[in-house]
Amino acid sequence: MCKGLTYLSVTCLERAKELKARFGSMLQKHDWTHASSKAGKNRESFERLLSNKHGLCAFTAFLVSEFSEENVAFYVACEDYRKIRVAAKLPAQARSIYDEFIGCDAPREVNIDHETRDITKANLQAPSASCFDLAQHKIYTLMEKDCYPRFLRSPAYRDLASQLAAGGGAKQARPGKKA
Repeated sequence: MCKGLTYLSVTCLERAKELKARFGSMLQKHDWTHASSKAGKNRESFERLLSNKHGLCAFTAFLVSEFSEENVAFYVACEDYRKIRVAAKLPAQARSIYDEFIGCDAPREVNIDHETRDITKANLQAPSASCFDLAQHKIYTLMEKDCYPRFLRSPAYRDLASQLAAGGGAKQARPGKKA
């Protein structure tokens, strides 16, 4: 799929460098808990990562480096969509999310199966706060089981963990606490 850095646009490379720089400065400013590698705690750890704005930013930067940031962008778009309280705004926002992430020619198409795509498309006939739940769950599971373990093995995460260990006196973030 990837043909090397020579095929990337300058803008894409600059964006990745910018996110890497932000990620590096975050490591120095913010506290993190080391995620357990045990499967039982993986979900809880991943949920804490996504619910923490700095964790989400770090994970997004990692996904940018892997050219798969559309997954977390879709997840966040669905979370924002679910919070819409004015029913009249749901159809336009639902169509926007569908067109950006799910439709056949979506510029940031996420990897979901045909059945999930069809169900989600049918849900757009009567948009509700839950019309993307199935697709969002599929992407969440993909990130949790595939992307997140790679993030935990990545040099960026290892650097983060070693900086925290070297800091010694740094307070650890409480589980479930949003930043």
